Amino acid sequence: MNSVIETMLNHTSIRKFTDKPLSKEQIKLIVESAQSASTSSFVQAYTIIGVSDKEKKKKLAEIAGNQSYVEHNGHFFIFCADLLRHEVSAEMEQKNIQQSLESTETFIVSVVDASLASQNAVLAAESMGLGACYIGGIRNKLEEVRELLNIPERVFPLFGVAVGYPNQETSTKPRLPFTQVYHEDEYQQDMSLYQKQLEEYNNTISAYYHERTGGKRRDRWTEQIANMMEKPKRTYMKEFVKKQGFLKD
Repeated sequence: MNSVIETMLNHTSIRKFTDKPLSKEQIKLIVESAQSASTSSFVQAYTIIGVSDKEKKKKLAEIAGNQSYVEHNGHFFIFCADLLRHEVSAEMEQKNIQQSLESTETFIVSVVDASLASQNAVLAAESMGLGACYIGGIRNKLEEVRELLNIPERVFPLFGVAVGYPNQETSTKPRLPFTQVYHEDEYQQDMSLYQKQLEEYNNTISAYYHERTGGKRRDRWTEQIANMMEKPKRTYMKEFVKKQGFLKD
């Protein structure tokens, strides 16, 4: 095992940071690391918006469900699927690419590109002794995010990443069993085995929460997920995606 793998395996979400801001050099390294991630056919269909303005961070924290660590961190990054530069490129080359820009495939490519870039960014930050936390809560009110950050059509804010100097100690949360995630040659569909693996994972997660909270929580993973997904979230999403010029075909 090397230091890169150790950093990955020791990943935890940090939700409490010191007030120390990231330096310009750190921000640049994190963004450059994000840019070094793989990108489908070299399209580089993403943009990163760094938010340092205190009032904007405060507003984003409110939008994200009053998550204080969106406001208080070393720097806040928002990763966006971005096809605007591709539209401009087509205009420069006098080509019509509207059908491609609005296709489901291109939307998927842009989301994957942004996600790959963000994971590189988080790994880079953690390798520098920083902590990070992904923030999907910015999608609670994307119209407000769009206005706050002056986001144009063909750009879609996907999620935020709070980065900073950790001000807490956290333990690594156990992931699903290897055999539940990795299937060899084909998707294994033995449901009795599938459920047995999930029950075993339920026991692991329940013990984790019990220890972490001093006995206040004993959540099972299947219980947690079923309760969370029982009521659909952000049902306006499809219309907003289309409004931003994505997924029309």
